[in-house]
Amino acid sequence: MDSPGFLLVIDASGCDPERLRSVECLQGLFGETIAALGLHPMHEPLWQRFPHPGGITGFVVLSESHMSIHTFPETGYVALDLYCCKPRPDWDWSRVLARHLHAQTVGVRRLERAAAQAVLAEGHR
Repeated sequence: MDSPGFLLVIDASGCDPERLRSVECLQGLFGETIAALGLHPMHEPLWQRFPHPGGITGFVVLSESHMSIHTFPETGYVALDLYCCKPRPDWDWSRVLARHLHAQTVGVRRLERAAAQAVLAEGHR
């Protein structure tokens, strides 16, 4: 069976706190990401602002799966997840997050999903 997809776990720090409190800034980031990776949103992103000094949580359902973001302006940190069920080109997350959020450090982890049958089979070896 083919892989059911992959999850990108993106951590960025040293971000501009004001940008992490800006829905407009995060909308720009989501818009560029969706367009550049050829993703297909099923609706407009949903945004939840938290009381100061808190940040924003954003989520969008994609025909390929979903993307979410959680910002922490009080520490300059952002957590972004992108789950895709179809291959996507590599992308320069460091450059994009530096431009949108002024991120100083960006880490990207890629986790391949495995079908339940494969996981169970490996667990019994």
